[in-house]
Amino acid sequence: MSSGGVVPPLTTHILDTARGVPAANVPMVLYVRENDGSWRQLETRCTDHDGRGGFLRDLNWQLAVYKLYFDTDKYFKNSGVTGFYPYVEVVFQVRDPCQHYHVPLLLSPFGYSTYRGS
Repeated sequence: MSSGGVVPPLTTHILDTARGVPAANVPMVLYVRENDGSWRQLETRCTDHDGRGGFLRDLNWQLAVYKLYFDTDKYFKNSGVTGFYPYVEVVFQVRDPCQHYHVPLLLSPFGYSTYRGS
């Protein structure tokens, strides 16, 4: 998740609560909201074998609204499960660009939950 011992400014961890395992290989996209309300894609990643991922290794936070898109449909299909939610979008606001932001996702085929972690 980190390169050279440096923690990326944004991290996530997805746990498949129905199976009790980390959600590996979940495609994710990070967007920033532009002044006109449109979304600009910043990075695309996948969770690692432990369900973890990081963003913005080479960029700094801006005071802005961001969106994390998780392709849960692909994850469930790869797991042989039919899920209800084809994707999850988590929108959050960065008010202090000096802070680290951790956005975990607890996932099951018929529900999900997220929170600001540490």
